[in-house]
Amino acid sequence: MQIKNEAMLITYSDSMGSNMKDLKGVLDKYFQGAIGGVHLLPFFPSTGDRGFAPSDYTRVDPSLGTWEDVDALGEQYYLMFDFMINHISRESKFFQDFKENHENSPYKDMFIRIHEFFPEGRPNQADIDLIYKRKDKAPFQTVHFADGTTEEVWNTFGEEQIDLDVRKEIVKEFIRETIKDMASHGCSLIRLDAFAYAVKKLDTNDFFVEPDIWDLLNEVRDEAAKYQVELLPEIHEHYSIQMKIADHDYFVYDFALPMVVLYSLYSGKSNRLANWLQMSPMKQFTTLDTHDGIGVVDARDLLTDEELDYTSNKLYEVGANVKRIYSSEKYNNLDIYQINSTYYSALGNDDASYLLSRVLQCFAPGIPQVYYVGLLAGENDIELLESSKEG
Repeated sequence: MQIKNEAMLITYSDSMGSNMKDLKGVLDKYFQGAIGGVHLLPFFPSTGDRGFAPSDYTRVDPSLGTWEDVDALGEQYYLMFDFMINHISRESKFFQDFKENHENSPYKDMFIRIHEFFPEGRPNQADIDLIYKRKDKAPFQTVHFADGTTEEVWNTFGEEQIDLDVRKEIVKEFIRETIKDMASHGCSLIRLDAFAYAVKKLDTNDFFVEPDIWDLLNEVRDEAAKYQVELLPEIHEHYSIQMKIADHDYFVYDFALPMVVLYSLYSGKSNRLANWLQMSPMKQFTTLDTHDGIGVVDARDLLTDEELDYTSNKLYEVGANVKRIYSSEKYNNLDIYQINSTYYSALGNDDASYLLSRVLQCFAPGIPQVYYVGLLAGENDIELLESSKEG
């Protein structure tokens, strides 16, 4: 199904019911005509990060549904799937074979082996400090092989997620096969999760490395175009990166809008919002909330540092059940560039302010995406947060 200029729901398969069948039933019964598309957050077998450590893209997690359930959703809604092009689960058949057979594994070139990536005697501390890191976790991990040897491989986000070497032909073939398989199940749009981390290059910060990142993006687009599938690179950083991507005629995310709208509603000033709406890309998906937190860095320079600080401080003052500690390592949510809160609670659980924020989103350039929690005007669940310690 082709992408429509209709709102897209962001949801896990088991968030509006127990599985995909329940999800479709809820959408058909209560949201007919309101929702045109569904971003079905990762539904593949996964070993961590709520689906973002996929072990097998060819299967649906049986606890969530079947390919037939996915196909049924795709008959009525345009669908977006996640492709974690940067990494794969350590429990995938590829990495498990590598651990078992080491140098004899046909998959040994899929992963970034530290002793091959860096010259002898490196990485040193300067190399490690140079790497762009968003979470307080080591970028490498030691692997113990069946032959008794050990070596380090790259893992940007955590030990469950082993980074792929996108320079290698075996990974390029894996990318081609995954895109083909997704397209065969009604995928209209592929979200390239954490795409800016995918290219690693010596003596760079390994984040949005130009021009190499464009070569990779164009390769993926050429493959997706064979099946009339569009791409949406997911990158949380300065808004200028989204502008660059839009200039290459890709869909982009408007991750700046959430903070700009909050600033506008807190301050009563419309100048920053008006400026952004005049200059923002047209070919984009707008957000106020996603499965991640509220991005701060995305709005830098659209808001001054003082205005960003004002907005962040005001959020903790006005917001309902929002504390700085909830965006900290104590709650497994250490990311200095994001604030952990629902958008409704960021606005003090105030209906009028929240409805106005959604009106602004829906009339902004682009297609609105609404996270299921936001669709239901969900409040921060402090009881669950305290019991799980998961932000």
